[in-house]
Order: sequence, then structure tokens, then C-alpha cells
Amino acid sequence: MAARLVTKGATIEDSRRLTGPEKAAVILLSLGEEHTALWERLEEDEIKEVSQAMAGLGSVTAQVVEEILVEFVSGLGGNGSLLGSFDQTQRLLASFMPQDRVDALMEEIRGPAGRTMWDKLGNVNEAVLANYLKNEYPQTVAVVLSKVKPEHASRVLTSLPEDFALECVQRMLRMEPVQRDILDKIEQTLRNEFMSNLARTSKRDSHELMAEIFNSFDRQTEARFIGALEERNRDAAERIRALMFVFEDLSKLDPGGVQTLLRAVEKDQLGLALKGASDTLREMFFSNMSERASKIMREDMESMGPVRLKDVDSAQMAMVQVAKDLAARGEIMLAGQSGDDELIY
Repeated sequence: MAARLVTKGATIEDSRRLTGPEKAAVILLSLGEEHTALWERLEEDEIKEVSQAMAGLGSVTAQVVEEILVEFVSGLGGNGSLLGSFDQTQRLLASFMPQDRVDALMEEIRGPAGRTMWDKLGNVNEAVLANYLKNEYPQTVAVVLSKVKPEHASRVLTSLPEDFALECVQRMLRMEPVQRDILDKIEQTLRNEFMSNLARTSKRDSHELMAEIFNSFDRQTEARFIGALEERNRDAAERIRALMFVFEDLSKLDPGGVQTLLRAVEKDQLGLALKGASDTLREMFFSNMSERASKIMREDMESMGPVRLKDVDSAQMAMVQVAKDLAARGEIMLAGQSGDDELIY
């Protein structure tokens, strides 16, 4: 399809500026709900393409309609002008298509702009896309990143856990041409599991979002915001605090989880994080090390001398993030702060 030249929201006064799908949208809008049998002759991708064009068509003058639909102009009502909109498109589709298909189609149209799935992914925030891809196989991620624009792929790689990102880079370097059926499956999975859910992310509980944001604060900033929020809305502050997963919550890991975490964390980072830990949490980690490893870690911590609180906070936040990544892959189980309910991040 040619590059779109029509500015959304502008009145269309020249039919030469319309693409093929836009002209098809004008025809189908002109015919209205009485001739929806034409839609049934279209393939699924054609319906999506024409529907997207229709939803963004805007106002079309009678002259343009006549130019496109000369043989049907006598059947047009009123002054022959049209107005393409989301609501009108949805009503028209609903007259011949099951409601669940209409909802899915309109949800995709309202989602990130782009003709193809890869165009749409290019308009998704890199952090959001990385958060989804980090749970996929590196080979799958390599295929996805090879299909989006290089600058967007670079931002997504930066947002992925470093080891995982490097594995994806290696897979991209060794990647052979991808078979069409495999690419189709990846595209279908992205459409069904990611893009269809993207439009619903706004329904996510705002307290959960704020808990994640607060988790990323350093200790002093977190205390300042929580304290200020308590003065204005104590219930909200308590709910956010209950949803947060902080460094001291690592004390709720089982022995297997502690040992898995110890293997995944850099030793110098562990020592720095434990410098600011409570005695109970510190001893829990030491008790899950060998006697020799525990002795070396204690000596390393003593040799550090005084350390900056900022550096300790940074190391502890990094450990929490490693723990969340391990939990996301099902390698450990994290427990929430309140009660014995288990939370999967």
C-alpha cells in the first residue's frame, strides 16, 4: 500500500490522494449496512486493512464520492457526503460480524498505529515491549528484533536484562532466514497475546503501577514520597506499601530460592547489598553459603569499610530485580509482604 497522504481529521477533497484501501472504505461506507455481503468476500487481513482505513477516513466531500462511485452516485442519500469514524465503522461491522470479532478488530485499530504487526510493534514503548519479550525464548526475541527498526530494537535490547539481551544478540548474529510458517506463528502470537492485551493495560490497578515506581526509588526518595502520601491519603499509601516488594522481603525466600538467587548475583554486588541489610537477612544469606564462601564474603564486606547509602540502595535494588526476573522465569517463588499469599512477578 502506498504511503498515506491524507491527514487524519482533514476533509478529503481530491480522490487522487486516497490509497486503495481508503477508496474501498469510501465504497463500503456508501453502500452501507444493506450491502454487507461484500465484506464476507474479503479475507481477514483485507477486512482489517479496509476497516483501519475507514476508521481514520474523516470527512469525504460529495465530489470525491462521485469520482470514486460514479455508478452508485444516484443511490446516495442526502447531499452525498460521508463521515468515516470509529463508531460508524463499528456499527457497520457489527451488522454482519460476530461481536467478539468486531471488538477484537476495533481494539487492534485503536491500538498502536501501523499497517503490519511489525509496524505496530515499532510504536510500542520499548520498556513495555521488553517486559513482554523477556519471558520469551531468545530465538523468538531475535526474530522480533530483526523485524523492527534498528533504533527501536536497540532501545528494547537496552531495556532487557543484560545476560538475556546478549543471548538475543548472539542468536541474531547466527540467525538463518526464518521460514514463513514460523514467522506467521510468531506474528499470530504477538497479535493474540500481546497487542490484544495492550489496549487493556490502562485497566491495570494504579496502585500496582505506583508500587513498581516506588520500588525503583532510592530509600530516601521512597520514604519522602510515602510519608507525603500518608498525610494526604493514608489508605492509598498503605495499599502501595503492601504491594511493594523490597530488599528485606527476600527473607521470605525458601532455601532453594536463596541459593538460586546467590548463583545469579555478582559477588561484589551481594556484599555491598548485605552491608545495609538487617542482621537477620544477612545471616540468612550466610547460612545458605558454604562455610568457606561465607567467611570470604564477611572478610570482603569488612574490607569495604564505610560505603555510601546510595551505592547500597543501588545494589539492593539490583538484587530485587534479579529476584523478580528469576520469579518471572519460574525459577524461584516470591512472597508478598502481607499474609502468606504468593505473588508471581
